[in-house]
Amino acid sequence: MSMKCPGCASDKMRVFYFHGQEVDSCTDCGGIWFDSGELNAALSAADNGNDNVGIESELGAHKGMSHRKCSHCETRLHQYHLMDNFQVEVDFCITCTGVWIDDHEREKVVQSPQIQSALEQLDQKVNVKTWLFQFLMQMPMEYNLKPKTTPWVTYSLILINTLIFLATVLQPNATEWIYETFALKPVDLMQGQHITGLVSHMFMHGGWMHLIGNMYFLYVVGDNLEDALGHSRFLGLYLICGFAAAAGHIISEPSSSIYMVGASGAIAGLFGMYLLWFRHASLTFMFIVYQKKLSPMAFFAIWLAMNLFGAYIGGGGVAYWAHIAGFVAGLAIGFALKSKVMQANPMLAILNSQELKVAR
Repeated sequence: MSMKCPGCASDKMRVFYFHGQEVDSCTDCGGIWFDSGELNAALSAADNGNDNVGIESELGAHKGMSHRKCSHCETRLHQYHLMDNFQVEVDFCITCTGVWIDDHEREKVVQSPQIQSALEQLDQKVNVKTWLFQFLMQMPMEYNLKPKTTPWVTYSLILINTLIFLATVLQPNATEWIYETFALKPVDLMQGQHITGLVSHMFMHGGWMHLIGNMYFLYVVGDNLEDALGHSRFLGLYLICGFAAAAGHIISEPSSSIYMVGASGAIAGLFGMYLLWFRHASLTFMFIVYQKKLSPMAFFAIWLAMNLFGAYIGGGGVAYWAHIAGFVAGLAIGFALKSKVMQANPMLAILNSQELKVAR
């Protein structure tokens, strides 16, 4: 007697080898039926970071009865979440312990051990150490995946910025010449002078706190973005965001003779890409003395609101419009490249799915 597909009731089920296991697949809808133990064996053989998977006995919350029936015993299947915090629904037979997976769920199920491992990183709680760090340093803590590759460009940018700042500090008598030659002055740019300042200003900083704050945020978001984009593309987009930030500042104050220095505008562009591609990450925010994990969307919305308010009231010696312009450029790049980045990083695409639930 031929098997009937639980998904579409077709009788066109065929034998299919799935990571070393002989399973049954529907030629019409692409779903796969796993007899008892076959799913665990297949996932243990797959390249997913875990050679000893016990998923069939560790399903998440029960979602109720499915309209589908078991391919063998004809009893109605039960729907379960794959994991409580990864709410992909699979169908399970409590009588013969078989499992049905729809075609679009296949890759998510295969990679479930990596997803579980990722969630353990993302779901870490704030604690006394994270509170003390943020309270004393006034810098957020990040909860995100560890990059697969070494972020050489990010490290190099931090090193170059630091060395240039130290060189400036060690040459106090040459400070005026250094700023005149390498900083960005809108009035000069409008007259076609000191064009090189469009690049060099991104590697200069006005003080220790300016440098430390920028380099910390570059480190926080840069490693993951460089991992997703690749080294050369990351550097190119970093510079483009810096140019956009400079343009925003020049447009807002074209006749200004005040020097602008700092990597803030370029880093603000990274913020825009980060919040679009790493929605599963968390950044801590300190509400006076209460530390709370926020999504990148919420964290950078607060950051943007502060910059818009600063631009509105003016003053303070901060190039707010440079930050805003860089951020908008990063958002535009993020939207334009999102599909390509997700295709090149399948695990990142899975972690950006709506089924993933991160504890905050």
